[in-house]
Amino acid sequence: MTFANLITILRMVFIPLFLLAITYGDARLAMWVFLIAGLSDGIDGFIARFYCQKTAFGAVLDPMADKLILTSAYVALTISSSAIPHPVPVWLAVLTISRDVVIVLIALALNITLDIKRFSPTMLGKTTTFFQIAFIVGVLIQNAYSLPALLVDTLLWTVAMLTVASGLHYLFRVPAQTRGLA
Repeated sequence: MTFANLITILRMVFIPLFLLAITYGDARLAMWVFLIAGLSDGIDGFIARFYCQKTAFGAVLDPMADKLILTSAYVALTISSSAIPHPVPVWLAVLTISRDVVIVLIALALNITLDIKRFSPTMLGKTTTFFQIAFIVGVLIQNAYSLPALLVDTLLWTVAMLTVASGLHYLFRVPAQTRGLA
């Protein structure tokens, strides 16, 4: 258990606090918790690389923590529409979560059937995740401090397009991952 892994675990501990803040309509607290969790992601990665604390456990735990907090944000900001004035549209939450579920299931299937252990993220996938996070931050700021709707709407449609594009891209990568292994 490295210090970087402890920070990653701490990020997962923030999830219930974030969910409670959203449930009780405290968008400012939710925004700050989400931003602190995001900063901790950068910090644990820096510590792991700079202080040679990379571990197999951390390589699995870090993206898991990222997906848990991001999925929690999409779900909470969708179903808590009565507690916050500007929720995430249901269709966008379904789209983003479905993409991640499909990617995880494909990676799991490749691992189980063909013993492929590495299903690396692509630049398009990383860009999509960045905009998914930026959209959640935008929604939180809009609810906490009245961010202009045009900016949040632009992020929404950017996330939707990138989510579809990166999901299809991952699907088209599967044959390349399996070439010569089946």
